Amino acid sequence: MEARPSEPLCIEVVFALHDRQELVPLRLANGATVGEAIEQSALQSAFPEWNLGECAVGIWGQPVERSQILEQGDRVEIYRPLRIDPREARRALAAQGKSMGKPG
Repeated sequence: MEARPSEPLCIEVVFALHDRQELVPLRLANGATVGEAIEQSALQSAFPEWNLGECAVGIWGQPVERSQILEQGDRVEIYRPLRIDPREARRALAAQGKSMGKPG
């Protein structure tokens, strides 16, 4: 969905923890970047214990640079670092005779 040059971009910025999620809708000028959207979202003040400047970012599940120009309807996602590599988690479960799909 292309925005007209004079229309603001309507986008969302989201950051989530396992027990809490914040989604911030924003209206930004055309030409705004992912980094500018994150700054405008004020999510850093909502999550002061996280350094959001060091987190990876993406748009609709696709990793991007913070310099990426936004388009109408984009959803900027801030990815927190994984606590354990999923491959290592599967190996540890397999060593115990378990799998990620089975309880117990």
